[in-house]
Amino acid sequence: MFFVLKAALSGLIIAAVSTIARRYPGLGALVASLPLISILGMVWLWQETKDPVRMGAHVGATFWYVIPSLPMFLLIPWMMRQGVPFYVALIAGCLVTFVLYSLTMWLATRLGVSL
Repeated sequence: MFFVLKAALSGLIIAAVSTIARRYPGLGALVASLPLISILGMVWLWQETKDPVRMGAHVGATFWYVIPSLPMFLLIPWMMRQGVPFYVALIAGCLVTFVLYSLTMWLATRLGVSL
């Protein structure tokens, strides 16, 4: 039952973002940029584990994974302004993010950061 609640609430947030963005793109972007999924993930993890060590590891790793995802939000609109179709730009953004995630994980292990 808890899984169904988590899935429904998460789905409602995604549906709300797309609905708001259809009429107010800037407001939709603001709602999408809020760390709602991260916050919900923390709440769900805490409810299921009550483990401060696990929570600390999760929140710390989330920080390090947000950083390499940011260039995607610059690359996609830039590519689309250059005439690249949306899905091609989206795939390129996802591939760049995957490469940057991989580099982040590699660099983190070199620096002793646990992800």
